[in-house]
Amino acid sequence: MKRKSYPTDLSLRQWKLLEPMLPPPELFGRKRSVDLREIINALCYLARAGCQWRMLPEGFPKWQTVYYYFRKWRQSQWFVALNQSLRKLARVKSGKEENPSAAIIDSQSVKTDEQAESTGYDAGKKVKGRKRHILVDTLGLLLIAKVLTADIQDRDGAKLLFSKVKEQMPRLYLIWADGGYRGKLIIWVAVKCRWILEIVKRNDDLKGFQVLPKRWIVERTFAWLNRNRRLSKDYERKTTSSEAWIYFSMSILMLKRLNC
Repeated sequence: MKRKSYPTDLSLRQWKLLEPMLPPPELFGRKRSVDLREIINALCYLARAGCQWRMLPEGFPKWQTVYYYFRKWRQSQWFVALNQSLRKLARVKSGKEENPSAAIIDSQSVKTDEQAESTGYDAGKKVKGRKRHILVDTLGLLLIAKVLTADIQDRDGAKLLFSKVKEQMPRLYLIWADGGYRGKLIIWVAVKCRWILEIVKRNDDLKGFQVLPKRWIVERTFAWLNRNRRLSKDYERKTTSSEAWIYFSMSILMLKRLNC
């Protein structure tokens, strides 16, 4: 019996683009019987609706099966690889090189629920929970994400991001950031990464909301992510699961960007 369709379901063209990027089946063990397209559709529903695993609607594969694949792909870093592959396709379609030469960094503090393994308190934002650190290109596409406790300073989180991404982005040389990244980090980035960290300052003479050059791009990316109710709050027990949902949500957005 065919299940009820949802707006989050992948179209046929989206699935044909995504299917070759899926991990190959295991060489040993029982032959796979589940439809991976339905697994992806279930993850899309979970990301957008933000419901609990056990509340996955009838018609999708059992929630235990969906979670099995989510956990397996999270551990193998497949969500990271998927985001990278789709980002390169989206950049080329926009007339740009596969890898960027400039990027923007920012963080977002979010609350967690009671099951979170690790949390902290962000005194600046007055938020107890976790902090999402992301680096995006000039199109707003995700380069790397790291979820840490909220008490970790932006500068310390930036070092973790930059250390991980510097070998992956050979063309990168310019990073835009807000005032939270000023100070010794500028020298650290120049010495360790051979990049320029440029602080985009706010005009204190102007009151109210200001659209700041380049910084609005990463803020828009956070807005894209927050369209997914799964990311409206950090509901995950592990930070690795939080990161996986960020990468997956951006991957689905890029599938749409590719006009599939």
